[in-house]
Amino acid sequence: MRNFATCLAAAMLGSGLTFWIVESGVMSGGSPLMAQPAPSGPRLPGQPPAPAVAPSADGSSHSIPESLLPHFRKDGLTPDEAVNVGVYELANRSVVNISTLSVRPDGWLLTPVPSEGNGSGSVLDKSGHILTNYHVVADARNVVVTLYDEESYPAKLVGADPINDIAVIKIDAPAESLVPITLGESDHLRVGQRVFALGNPFGLDRTMSMGIISSLNRSLEIQENWVIKSIIQIDASINPGNSGGPLLDSHGHLIGMNTAIASRVAQSAGIGFAIPINLIRRVVPELIQHGRVIRGDIGITHVTVTEEGLRVARLKEGGPAERAGVRGPQITRTRRGPFVVEKVDRAKADIIIAIDGQKVTVASEFLSVIESKKPGDVVTLRVLREEREVDIPVRLGGEEEVAPVRRSGDIPI
Repeated sequence: MRNFATCLAAAMLGSGLTFWIVESGVMSGGSPLMAQPAPSGPRLPGQPPAPAVAPSADGSSHSIPESLLPHFRKDGLTPDEAVNVGVYELANRSVVNISTLSVRPDGWLLTPVPSEGNGSGSVLDKSGHILTNYHVVADARNVVVTLYDEESYPAKLVGADPINDIAVIKIDAPAESLVPITLGESDHLRVGQRVFALGNPFGLDRTMSMGIISSLNRSLEIQENWVIKSIIQIDASINPGNSGGPLLDSHGHLIGMNTAIASRVAQSAGIGFAIPINLIRRVVPELIQHGRVIRGDIGITHVTVTEEGLRVARLKEGGPAERAGVRGPQITRTRRGPFVVEKVDRAKADIIIAIDGQKVTVASEFLSVIESKKPGDVVTLRVLREEREVDIPVRLGGEEEVAPVRRSGDIPI
């Protein structure tokens, strides 16, 4: 966990912007506007009508021009303001402040120094499970969660999916203090829809900002060669400390988790990104049950990008792809005296051009299909072999996740 914003990917929007994970910081707040008292006494000739006075819920009065009075409720709020207030009051108690303590190397000698960070999260259930971003709690030695009632509890990591930047932590708090957030859905969101971001920007807890959905199905590279394609783009202001906090619709339902901003200065520039709730719905049960996401293993560990597609650079020995007949580079070994010379002919390797009928030109497209599969599922690879196309069915393997050593020129997948 770092105390400063961490760069994710540069120039993704073609405008020199940088993507920053939103974490911790400090900034000053503002003060509320004061209601003006309504004038009293007789009206002079030509003087406009005196504003009507609408009582608010706390007994104070707000001056409202008579022409606008039909648009206000008895508590002095417009219908739009009533929605804003209602969303906050519905979801506020479900949002938590996450504080972390980690150790990072510093200076030329890489001396370890303590580093503090802040993030946000959402209460998932009465058992104390909290949803947040993986980068909020990654490498943290201590994690503390503060609830709406200002009570703090140590948290432990239950499960994490670094690929999608999702984590679940758990606290032991009284059930009556835990208010689970209401889950929505993200398949039918529309550009222009109003959204609300709750969290702890710059450590200012229980902060809400409002905006709209600016675009849908954006792509955001969370880890190298792994791109989430269904990211929600918003213009609601999010800043360091908002990471892991909820993105809500006008009903107060969780539709996404705020995770990154595009900015040249690591502060809000009106371009923020949230992980959609339907992806989170798929991942979280596995994190709670298994501690990680169980994905199918295809046994292709490295590829090289070519004009035709993805050339197989390395196969897992005895893995699903090799058993199915997928060909990697041809390796020949010859003995020259006491030495064995190894020659690698990459031109003999298959070039993957499609998976399950979906054309692939970069590793992220290939991985997005595998990510949705489980061990035992069958995928069909269409490969280019000796200038002809061949379809190869591959039954995905077990639960282990392969993390091979990278070779120059290859892309690990």
